[in-house]
Amino acid sequence: TKVFGKANLELNVDMRVDNVFRLGSISKQFTACAILRLMEQGKLSLGDDIHKYIPDFPQKKEAISIEALLTHTSGVINYTGLSRFTEEVKRKDLSPKQLIDLFKDEPLEFKPGTDYKYSNSGYVLLGYVIEKLTGKPYGEYIDEAIFKALGMKNSYYDSPNKLIAGRVPGYVKRNGHYLNADFLSMTLPYAAGSLVSNASDIQKWYNALHKGQFLKPETLNKAFS
Repeated sequence: TKVFGKANLELNVDMRVDNVFRLGSISKQFTACAILRLMEQGKLSLGDDIHKYIPDFPQKKEAISIEALLTHTSGVINYTGLSRFTEEVKRKDLSPKQLIDLFKDEPLEFKPGTDYKYSNSGYVLLGYVIEKLTGKPYGEYIDEAIFKALGMKNSYYDSPNKLIAGRVPGYVKRNGHYLNADFLSMTLPYAAGSLVSNASDIQKWYNALHKGQFLKPETLNKAFS
């Protein structure tokens, strides 16, 4: 491992190899593998209609399977692209159910399984399925089933109130100048992007996956496909 640059521009603090970053959409692989683990445990089937677990999600013309959500082939519209996902909304803390309310009434963009379109909404729904099946908040389940179980001591479900050792702030570059990144409630990326970690913990995760410590080899192959 090697690092470059600054962890904090205002305090002129150098980056360290153990600094903790937001994972963004890399979080999705943890959500996907958690779903596959629940499948291995016999708690769901990839072919299941999501209404089996989220009965109040509006019925569409076609059934939406768990696998379609995993593979971005569900046709469920991406909520981060909706006009109602405003700068004001981005600062609000929303429950998973309130987050789903942002997009649940939108028509499907295509018949599930007939096309591919990246959708954060699909992974929000998967996170909610995890909560329904485990009876635990998504972040708590991921922490117990993955982070603590695999010794990932620098990985968390992000929160602005939580003290996280080594966490670095975010920046944006506009007109050639760096600015502090705008606030985004970490309840909003949710199961599609709210995890934080560092390089050594991610390596622990990949080692565990390839050694069969979290999923069976045939299930891991399913994850890659």
